[in-house]
Amino acid sequence: MPWWDAHNHADRRPLLAKRGRLKTAIRAHFEDAGFTEVECGALGVSPGNETHLQAFETVLTGTDGISQPRYLHTSPEFAAKKLLAAGEVRIFDFARVFRNQERGRLHAPEFTMLEWYRAREDYSVVIEDTLVVLRLAAEVAGAQELRHRDAVCDPFAAADRLTVAQAFTHHAGIDLLATVSPQGEGDANALRSRARRGGIDVSDDDDWSDMFAKILTLRVEPRLGLDRPCVLYEYPVCEAALARVCPHDGRVAERFELYACGVELANGFGELTDPVQQRARFETEMAKKERVYGKRYPLDEDFMAALAHMPPASGVALGFDRLVMLATGAPNIDDVLWTPLS
Repeated sequence: MPWWDAHNHADRRPLLAKRGRLKTAIRAHFEDAGFTEVECGALGVSPGNETHLQAFETVLTGTDGISQPRYLHTSPEFAAKKLLAAGEVRIFDFARVFRNQERGRLHAPEFTMLEWYRAREDYSVVIEDTLVVLRLAAEVAGAQELRHRDAVCDPFAAADRLTVAQAFTHHAGIDLLATVSPQGEGDANALRSRARRGGIDVSDDDDWSDMFAKILTLRVEPRLGLDRPCVLYEYPVCEAALARVCPHDGRVAERFELYACGVELANGFGELTDPVQQRARFETEMAKKERVYGKRYPLDEDFMAALAHMPPASGVALGFDRLVMLATGAPNIDDVLWTPLS
């Protein structure tokens, strides 16, 4: 049945009502904490510069008849950081974002990203923010536990905290950082041999990042956030293009993700504000995108200029629809979208 069928909508409506209550409560929480709600524009000269993110492209035609390519953003990050450069200190946005070639139980091509930033605060603070939001969502939904398929998670339990290296050792039997140089570059041959010894199918054509993603997806992620939330942190630098390097180890960066029921809910950073480093990382990402997909996205030069004026900051992008799914026990992301793609 289409989503607009009256009986189908009646079945989904209790979930959608809870979605509204969660949004109201989270908005109040951030406002009480001194945050300002912003509305970042969705149309830009670049949709983001991560290798595997696919964007929706359109054309902007001016009154002079001249047309220029534009993209719907995959995250409000570039615009939000420009606002930090402009002087905003604590901001959040329930942003509509767009990602092409993403469709499934946990993926929709158009969805809501709850994104927030704290200027001049450490990323340990925004990690705590995510755990507070997780508990708040469960409380408002009246859920004692979060559910997805056969997995259960107690959102009120103290979170597990694992570095990515610890998670790879524990769940995949791989010493990940032994395959990363002191400068943060991955050694594909070293990771390939360790993956194959662990029974993981990788090809000779896979680069370090490809194998990292395979191991994470197959061996690590399904075991995270079971029984209690899990904060996975200190990603290798080559997997954290927008995060600053950890001061204690040049191989890893201030990136973390929050998991519950084996589902990734949030991705956050201690933000990189060095425009030279950021440009180099974006160029690396786009060079790989061109090799793999035969295309690249332009850099937002306005964003690059703003970085030089942006204060130290930390930020998080949280999949709001996924949070609603887990808090309500909905099996599919479409169940908690008011008007899912037909």
